[in-house]
Amino acid sequence: MKKKLQAGLIVSIIILSTNVFSQTNVTGPGQINNSKKSTRTYFDLMVNVVSTSLNYGGSNSALCDFKKSLNGLQAGASFEAGVTPGFSLVSELYFMRKGGILKANNPLSGDESSLRLNTIELPVLARFYLGRFYMNAGPSAAYNLSGKNKIGGLSSKLSFENFHKGFKRFDAGIQMGGGVEFLVKQKRIALDLRYSYGLTNIAYDKEIHNRAVMISVHFSKPWKSNPLGIK
Repeated sequence: MKKKLQAGLIVSIIILSTNVFSQTNVTGPGQINNSKKSTRTYFDLMVNVVSTSLNYGGSNSALCDFKKSLNGLQAGASFEAGVTPGFSLVSELYFMRKGGILKANNPLSGDESSLRLNTIELPVLARFYLGRFYMNAGPSAAYNLSGKNKIGGLSSKLSFENFHKGFKRFDAGIQMGGGVEFLVKQKRIALDLRYSYGLTNIAYDKEIHNRAVMISVHFSKPWKSNPLGIK
């Protein structure tokens, strides 16, 4: 339900923002409303709040009513290199806090529990434009720096070793989604909605996969050069 509300909210924001910015996105001959004729090359820093959850594989259906998402932090940088006016490659590097919560009386731990992971993530996305709207899709690799598991009132640090209750350092997944951009003078504001689907089982003794919904606002500056651009 929470993910549906977030998706509905982002659609409403996009529609509202399109109407609001339609008046400010009128540019003159010397400004950058020539996006249909030139490649997009931008760099920006990002600090966002993300909603993360965990999927428990074969046990997920039994735990579905006990699962709660966990709000985490995402902070890093994004670089978009335009290849053609309608296609770009986007590479990002950021710190991200992931995890999930299980309510009390769940079949896995009994008591209320939470799992938190501190990760460094590197997605590489293909971005396709349709006017001011775009779609993203691509692979993502992550490295788990540290983590914490809390059951009841007791918390412990995660062990990243191959034994009972151990976790894996490396994670891989797929990110997909879309967004809308607004050009204001020589800068760009982009509203991005993305879903991250973890493919790697990050635990040794059970099935656990990362999931995340990322809603972010990007304030981007044009990059001076682009070696990928096709003239």
